[in-house]
Amino acid sequence: MISGTRERLAFNFGGGSVPSRHTVDAAIARENEPTFATAPYNEPRDWGYAGLLAFTGVLMSRPQDTLTFLNPLHLAEVCALVGIAPMVLHRFASRQPVFRVTPETTGLIAFGAAILLSVPFSIWPGGSFNLFTDSYLKLLVIFVLMMNTLTTPRRIEQITWLIVICCGFIAGRSVIDYARGVNLVEGNRLAGPVGGIFGNPNDLAMNMVTFLPAATVFALSKRSGTGWRLLATLCAALMLATVVFTKSRGGFLGLGAVLLMLVLLGRKVRPGFGTMAVVAVLCATPFMPSTFWERMASIVDDRKDKQEFTGTREARWTVMKEGLRAFAERPLTGVGAGVFQAWNPPDRKEAWRETHNAPIQVASETGVLGLVPFVFLVVSAGLGARATRRLIERRRGGADLLETVMPTEDRRLMQAHSVAMTAGFVGWLVCSMFASVAYNWTFYYLLALIVASREMVMARLRAARALRAESGKTVSVGLGAAPPAFPRTAR
Repeated sequence: MISGTRERLAFNFGGGSVPSRHTVDAAIARENEPTFATAPYNEPRDWGYAGLLAFTGVLMSRPQDTLTFLNPLHLAEVCALVGIAPMVLHRFASRQPVFRVTPETTGLIAFGAAILLSVPFSIWPGGSFNLFTDSYLKLLVIFVLMMNTLTTPRRIEQITWLIVICCGFIAGRSVIDYARGVNLVEGNRLAGPVGGIFGNPNDLAMNMVTFLPAATVFALSKRSGTGWRLLATLCAALMLATVVFTKSRGGFLGLGAVLLMLVLLGRKVRPGFGTMAVVAVLCATPFMPSTFWERMASIVDDRKDKQEFTGTREARWTVMKEGLRAFAERPLTGVGAGVFQAWNPPDRKEAWRETHNAPIQVASETGVLGLVPFVFLVVSAGLGARATRRLIERRRGGADLLETVMPTEDRRLMQAHSVAMTAGFVGWLVCSMFASVAYNWTFYYLLALIVASREMVMARLRAARALRAESGKTVSVGLGAAPPAFPRTAR
């Protein structure tokens, strides 16, 4: 029936439960044992998922920046190893491919190949090679780990909560810093309290904008308890305040795009969701400092930017044009991944500056070879979130196929998650037009959360179709009582 689809039919239900024995036996007919994700004792022992959570916590909270004695421990690398090694070993033992291949995985590999191919032609080969080995390889490994461990709604919810809490923690520290007058740049702009993806005002604002929708969805969703909703509300408020205190114009535009998407899609999470989001923003508006609105006015007033601020508006347009010029001079391979700053011909006006635009950054540094897969990944993120929403909402012949393999609560969770990821993606996309973030972790975490959700829903639909084809009728999972557990089996 479905020989060779063992991995694709791996699914769990709710908080640690599994489908009934009859359901799994029908779905994986002629298989010798349950899959890794459906075996009842595997999920608690999944070191791959534990390593992913630990890595995400370290990446998003950066404890080594505060507790410097942690630096020699290389916590992020250790957590990644804890996650990826058991996953690879298990897949070898189970005679499965080393990792699941999705179109986005292929796109990431192609983008990595373009970065590597740019090294021989780079104006600074060492810098481009270091970008590949120190940053991109880690990014690719974690993406693969996420594709292989985020196999249930519960796990997707847990890691999203972890990201929201970490961002809320960073936002809380940022707000305290602003109140104390520390970590300020350009006079009164808030910079990040830690380095990495939160290191400068624009990157700090972009990350808050990207994950603010997830915090908002958690805060307004009826799924979580009161305590969790209050925590999400606090995180969302701190993240919003952080965006304001950075006075990032790109962050402001991204925030506007996020609000628009929440208004349009929020009703899928909760009736009146969009209205509540708008009211919350309107209530917060009077508390925004006047300097914030003065700087935002410079988005459309070039003279105001030159007279009262740093004149960066004009400088951004200049450096974007220089990025396009670099692309025109080296359209195939670019000037080298990660080294546009070092490209300084004699007539360059904005020397030693980034492009401040992610697509132009990729085009100028990796040429067409890198731009094509990067654009593919960006488009895939938008289409992937849309596909998940449509798969969950689709009905055929009056009967919902997903009901046979996914409880209503899980469906609501995945629908809310897809709304949050769609809004977050749109916010990131707007912010990326004003920042050099093509190789930053933010987009690739967002992409992984979107793709993992889509793949999980598609796998369950395939399982439902397989069950229908096997039995000739819909086999429903009993949601009223706990399904029987599998006996322990040797792995």
